[in-house]
Amino acid sequence: MKETGILVAGSGGQGVLFLGRLIAYGGMLEGREVTCFPSYGAEMRGGTANCTVIISEEMIGSPITMNTDILIVMNEASMRRFQPRVKPNGLLIFDSSLIRAPEIRSDVNAFGIPASEMAASITHIKPANMIMLGALLGLTGLLGEDNAVNALKRLTPEKRKQTIEKNREAIRKGIAYIADKKSKGI
Repeated sequence: MKETGILVAGSGGQGVLFLGRLIAYGGMLEGREVTCFPSYGAEMRGGTANCTVIISEEMIGSPITMNTDILIVMNEASMRRFQPRVKPNGLLIFDSSLIRAPEIRSDVNAFGIPASEMAASITHIKPANMIMLGALLGLTGLLGEDNAVNALKRLTPEKRKQTIEKNREAIRKGIAYIADKKSKGI
């Protein structure tokens, strides 16, 4: 892996920016060069939000990329807006709980993860973004699980520290979901 561009997109309140920061921080813990470029609408919760993350073995020339290797998308509007930016043979991971019948390009590798449905089984928090992180780890090995969890521990605000174990559980659910799909050849 020389350089990997990841775009995380969805609505404000879905943890899109936090997920982007976690991916970047996890890459940093692995000793790689990283950039993280968040973008969100003025209305925040419920508005659009996206975050571009680049992880590289070498110095990064620009914190943004027009075409991305990996797109993690949490809602239909973001799917329509950002899918054209995925490179041919790139990876598209989407929340199939919220994006029911997407039109997916034939030249991308797409994986639907029912993250919001899976998150409903975890009480007191809504960790669909952590399930998507687990799916990313399971599909790519881009980060090690330990570094992802260490990033989670370091970036979780003090007032939310009680959510770390449930978020770790959600990350593992995402990894397990992908492992199950791979074992079935899907």
